[in-house]
Amino acid sequence: MEQSYQEQKQSHQSPDRRKNEAAEWLKAIIIAVVLVLLIRWVLFTPFIVDGPSMQPNFHTGERIIVNKVIYHMSKPKQGDVIVFHVPSEGRDFIKRVIAVPGDTVKVDGDTVTVNGKVLDEPYLKQAIEAAHQENRLYNDDTQDQRRHFPNDQFTDGTVPEGHLFVMGDNRSDSEDSRMIGYIPFKDIVGRADLIFWPFKEIHFIRL
Repeated sequence: MEQSYQEQKQSHQSPDRRKNEAAEWLKAIIIAVVLVLLIRWVLFTPFIVDGPSMQPNFHTGERIIVNKVIYHMSKPKQGDVIVFHVPSEGRDFIKRVIAVPGDTVKVDGDTVTVNGKVLDEPYLKQAIEAAHQENRLYNDDTQDQRRHFPNDQFTDGTVPEGHLFVMGDNRSDSEDSRMIGYIPFKDIVGRADLIFWPFKEIHFIRL
């Protein structure tokens, strides 16, 4: 029976050629793995939301892609959602940037002022209006005076150089700069850019 062209071709390949092809495949696989690890550990990293502190915009169990390189090219901006290390807690937090270096910030109930101007927060507009319709504050400070800022623990309302003032969107249930102080740039992991799970909720994160 005649051999097929492919069989004849394979039968005439030398052992050295087959070894070279195997080596090329191995190199390609190694390069692919290195690229995946580079993207995973250097450029982007996943983060899982845990807890209610960013409701109503983020919920427990959501998976987020965090951009780790963005702040090497630009500075954090008001409204950015960031992930950062909290050494005293031994874990990472996700919060929203409210004020940047040099800004003066004040939190009084549901009114947040930055440099003397009331902060426009479209991402909380509906939640705050719903609370007010029920004759209550969204940022319920009746049980904890630390919901105000400045407070007895942090008396200076001016954000120092190299730091940020951050808060959770769920103002009555968030441990943030009002309790842990200003966040050093060095502790920032990156900016939350994309919710990728659950799949039906996939979307880019915008102000």
